[in-house]
Amino acid sequence: MYTLRISELRTKRETIPGKVLETKTLRAFVFLGTLLLGGSVLEFFLRGARMQEISFSAGLICGVISFCLRRSAISSLGRFWSLHVEIRDQHQFVETGPFRWMRHPTYLSMILELLAGALMLNAFFTLIVVMALFIPILRIRIRIEEDALIEKFGSIYRTYQTQTPAIFPYKRPMLR
Repeated sequence: MYTLRISELRTKRETIPGKVLETKTLRAFVFLGTLLLGGSVLEFFLRGARMQEISFSAGLICGVISFCLRRSAISSLGRFWSLHVEIRDQHQFVETGPFRWMRHPTYLSMILELLAGALMLNAFFTLIVVMALFIPILRIRIRIEEDALIEKFGSIYRTYQTQTPAIFPYKRPMLR
């Protein structure tokens, strides 16, 4: 799963270049994913390398959901998708696909991906450490991204913010 994710970072897509507003959080996310992988493997072996069928299966399910959600978000954004906080002159407001249910489906996929790795290797201590570092960085990233989207789309995005949950889709989307 980790190698699939890293190879995805190198995938060339037909995107429209825009003004990159921030790049540090991406590096932090990659570092934390690597830390989770390494820490999980270490924790797994230090605990006696016993695979738990239930937690492994739950982790596998989280991993598959994460991959599908990320693919759907990237597909919905199309040529406006970016690994960075990047706004284009021709940027269009997208609220289709998973964006009907949440403003940041890719970030939910990242949470599920971290959870998947820890569950598959039964590495809950590593998960706690990584999440303690991940959540503040994610909050910073979301704030920067939402400020950029408000600057670009104004009241349209502000209305979307009030009607659509940020990460966890706890309510039905509004009919438009």
